[in-house]
Amino acid sequence: MVKIKNRKFKNLKFRRQYLIGKYIADFVCIEKKLVIELDGSQHKEEEQEKYDERRTRFLKKKDIEF
Repeated sequence: MVKIKNRKFKNLKFRRQYLIGKYIADFVCIEKKLVIELDGSQHKEEEQEKYDERRTRFLKKKDIEF
């Protein structure tokens, strides 16, 4: 398991539950424009999948990697 807390992963700072527009990202590294999303069983529902697709399109427009 890789730890991203306290710059333990490649000396990068990650923020947890970070607001980007109207979306909340699970983990974000601002300096690398990197978002990490953890999808659980709730992401299997059709409405949640549509929400995830909208969020993905929004983040891509912002030139954010995920």
